[in-house]
Amino acid sequence: MITIRRSDERGKANHGWLDTNFTFSFADYYDPQFMGFRNLRVINEDYIEPAQGFPKHGHRDMEIITYVISGELSHRDSMGNGETIRPHEVQRMTAGTGILHSEYSSPTDKTHLLQIWILPEKNDLTPSYEQKLFAPVEKQGKLRLVASRGGDDGSIIINQDVSIYASILQDGNEVVHTLAAGRHGWIQLISGSLDINGQTINVGDGAAISDESVLVIKGIQSTNEFLLFDLN
Repeated sequence: MITIRRSDERGKANHGWLDTNFTFSFADYYDPQFMGFRNLRVINEDYIEPAQGFPKHGHRDMEIITYVISGELSHRDSMGNGETIRPHEVQRMTAGTGILHSEYSSPTDKTHLLQIWILPEKNDLTPSYEQKLFAPVEKQGKLRLVASRGGDDGSIIINQDVSIYASILQDGNEVVHTLAAGRHGWIQLISGSLDINGQTINVGDGAAISDESVLVIKGIQSTNEFLLFDLN
């Protein structure tokens, strides 16, 4: 079963400096039908104006992943990390017992990103940070593992039984992914259009997947970028 979450049905907020779309309930947007999917709690698609961002604020007991699509994001946190996240880089913060951090967009360009929250396998973990580049060539025509519980294949480590893949398909290319018994999937489309087992999703759409053992994912437009979550 594939249930599509259309882009134009998401929650929205525009604060001038921040234009955001909420796949699931978040902040002032609340929809009891969209509180998350399995351990996937948040997918926010953010557009942040140049030199704008989030001043220091706190989180705890959450795995927070940032995937920058364009522009860049300057990160500072209470663990002493000071990094800039650029396109095709994946950042993971384990908030655990509590962290403070700030994030600001490029000084000159608008920044477009996905902010993803995943519920951890247990609370009160020691806060930690990881960031890695996964170059486009690694994702072209294939599913590149970018995050996993065990840090397999050079992926970042996430404290939950979830695997996250990134892919870029050209028109007519396809990838196949097998979901083990009892596993579920979520596909978030960043650009282009995809055919998933005969169903079409377009840019900004998400697809919740259950009771499907094999996913055949085909690119429809010239460039089709997406994330695939394999969830318990």
